[in-house]
Amino acid sequence: MDADDSTGERPPPPTPRFVVRARPGTPDAVVVLELGGELDHDTVGPLSRALDACARARRVVVDCSGLTFCDSTGLNELLRARVRLRETDGRLDLAGLHPPVGRMFDITGARTVFRVYADAAEALADEDAGTRDGGDTHG
Repeated sequence: MDADDSTGERPPPPTPRFVVRARPGTPDAVVVLELGGELDHDTVGPLSRALDACARARRVVVDCSGLTFCDSTGLNELLRARVRLRETDGRLDLAGLHPPVGRMFDITGARTVFRVYADAAEALADEDAGTRDGGDTHG
C-alpha cells in the first residue's frame, strides 16, 4: 500500500501527453487552438478533431507555445488542415514555435508555407492576416 493510499484520497488522474484547447480568437470567425505536450502518431487524434471542427473558420491560429514535441504526423495534419482551409478561403497560421518544434519546421521547410508569429496575441493583432499568403515570420 502506498503512503498516499492510507489517506483514502485517490491520486490525481494521469496528465495526458497532448492536449488541445479551442477558444475564440476574435468575434469574426477566428479560432485559436492552444496545443500542449507531445504531438505524434499516438496523440494526433484530438488535433485532427479540433481542426475538423474549425473547417469553416475564416482563420485558425494554432498556438504551439505549449508544444514540447511534434513529429511528421503532427506536421502533416497541420499541412492538410492548411490546404482544407484555403479551399474555403480560410487560413491557418502558427504562433509560439519554440525549439525543438520550431527547428523541425525549419528543417522540413514547412515554416515557409505558414505565417508564423511570436505568440498568439501578435497573430490576433495582425490586421492584415487575411490579405497575405503564408510564409511570413513575425516577431
